[in-house]
Formats: sequence, structure tokens, C-alpha cells
Amino acid sequence: MALACLQGQEVFAGCEAPTIAPLPEQDWVRLTQAQFAPVPITPDFWIVPSWHDAPAAAKRCIRLDPGLAFGTGTHPTTRMCLRWIAAHPPAGARVLDYGCGSGILAIAAALHGAAAVDAVDIDEQAVAATRANAAANGISDDVLRAGLPEVAEGAYALVLANILAQPLKVLAPLLCAHVAAGGALVLAGVLARQVEELQQAYAPYVPLQVADEEDGWALLVAQRAEGEGA
Repeated sequence: MALACLQGQEVFAGCEAPTIAPLPEQDWVRLTQAQFAPVPITPDFWIVPSWHDAPAAAKRCIRLDPGLAFGTGTHPTTRMCLRWIAAHPPAGARVLDYGCGSGILAIAAALHGAAAVDAVDIDEQAVAATRANAAANGISDDVLRAGLPEVAEGAYALVLANILAQPLKVLAPLLCAHVAAGGALVLAGVLARQVEELQQAYAPYVPLQVADEEDGWALLVAQRAEGEGA
């Protein structure tokens, strides 16, 4: 025991105990908000936090307060999904956002012309954030319906899921069952090194292809053939 104590003293020789001091009073909410600035998705499509003014270049923007849910538009996976939606607007389509978080993808789909969007999440706080953000963007409950996963019913022309690789693998049969004939499946939350394992997991259902890459993350997309049933 004495030897152990001596060795411990040698390890910590020269170290100083940390000090504790009171922090000055600050507006912590404003400091937290300051880290989120407007994010351009395309030159005229922007994600704008609710406490910022929209940039002059923004012809279409999502006003967003993420609350406690994931999805501010700053992460590469979210940006890639938003770019895909902007490049392939789901005009008149029925859309499913599975794992909706803040509702950012569901709202983007609605703003790009989707006729109906179901946004689902296992987290009730995410559902609440999605409903609040949809309302803040002028999207009615008739267009965007947010709820727990049982809200998802039937087939959709577009299924979006920005989660993580492991749950995406587990959800493969469920997500693919929701893709209508001729519809698209868009998956994100996948590291570039995980692409092959995701492709293998989805191979019995749809062929996944890499549609975009950013900062070590990949966007995977599959198109179900016309006339092909789920």
C-alpha cells in the first residue's frame, strides 16, 4: 500500500488541483443560439433559425427551432437529404419522414410541394418539435401529420430516414415495405465506410446507390421499379 501511494505521488507530481470560480451572469440562451446561423442548402433554399432574419437570397426557407430534437441543417447528413429533396421536389407526392427529429426533412418535403407528409419518431419530444416547427412554417396539419411510428401507413412515393446505420439495417424490411411502386427511398446517417453493409442489408428489397457524399458521410438512394410491389 505504501509503495502504491508513492507511485501515485510520482504520477501526480507537478499537478495542481483545479480551482472553482463563479461564472459571470450571461444570457446563456442567446449564447447557445449564437452557434446556429442560417445554412444555405442551395443558393435560394436556406435553413434559418427562428431567431435570425432570412437572408436576401432565400427564396424558400425553413424557419427552425430544433428544441430538444436532432436536425438543425448543420450536419452533413441533413444537408445531403435537403439537397436531394431540392433537386427532386416531391410535388403532389405522399412522403414519409421516418425518425423525423426536428421535422426538418418533412417540412422541406412539404415546402417542395408534397401533398401529404407523415413525420414519425419514437421520441415524443421530437414529435412535439416537428409539430411546432411545421406550424411556424405555415404548414397545416392537413399536409403534415406528426406522430409516433404507428402513424406511418401504406405506401409512399418518397421515404426518408436520416438515422444511423445500425437502426437503418434493422428497419430495412419496414422502410422498404412503405416504398410505393416507382417510389424512392433516401437513407442518411451512414458513414462512407458503412455503405457496403447497408447495401447488403437492403439488397433483398431494393438496390441502394450512393447519391452524395460529404465529410465522410454518404447519402444512399434506391428507386423501386414501376409496377414492383413492396
